[in-house]
Amino acid sequence: MDKKIILASKSKVRKNILDKNNIENFVEPSNVDEDLVKMSLLNENASPETISKNLAELKANKVSMKKPNKLVLGADSVIDLEGELISKPGSRDEAIKILKKLNGKVHYLISSVCISKDGFMVWNYTDRAKLTMKVFTENELERYLSKISDEALYSYNVYQIEGEGRALFSKIEGNENTIMGLPIDKIKDYLKNYE
Repeated sequence: MDKKIILASKSKVRKNILDKNNIENFVEPSNVDEDLVKMSLLNENASPETISKNLAELKANKVSMKKPNKLVLGADSVIDLEGELISKPGSRDEAIKILKKLNGKVHYLISSVCISKDGFMVWNYTDRAKLTMKVFTENELERYLSKISDEALYSYNVYQIEGEGRALFSKIEGNENTIMGLPIDKIKDYLKNYE
């Protein structure tokens, strides 16, 4: 069995992390309706962590059903602000609302990954990072957003930790790859031991 991974995600950041770590991969987005799944799980009072895990598994399973005997990697990241799920913004107005909500507060970035084969999960892992945002004026937040492209804004959870976003935080505790959406060390450990 080859170690090539199918990445069930359109995320360029996740693909770059796999490429940088010499994990052969090709992309096949799952096209899961994330908003529908989130709403359903929120109606059941699911925690942000549970939602992240479920979405990662759903994405991996959906693609792996169509790719017999292949390993499929699904991933999902969410922000947990005092138990409230914060999703990726759909517009610049939403992004500024999210930044205002996170302003001066501690939140957790939760990243879940799942590897599936033949439609079933064979491995999963969830990690969290703790981020403390500085206190900003509304003008400073808008100035920050003006430096971020639309693509970057909708691809990351309102901040690009590897770029402009680092300046938003007074303290970052956790793995940088987790914050970027792919706890790669654990994935590498799994693949190394995979027969």
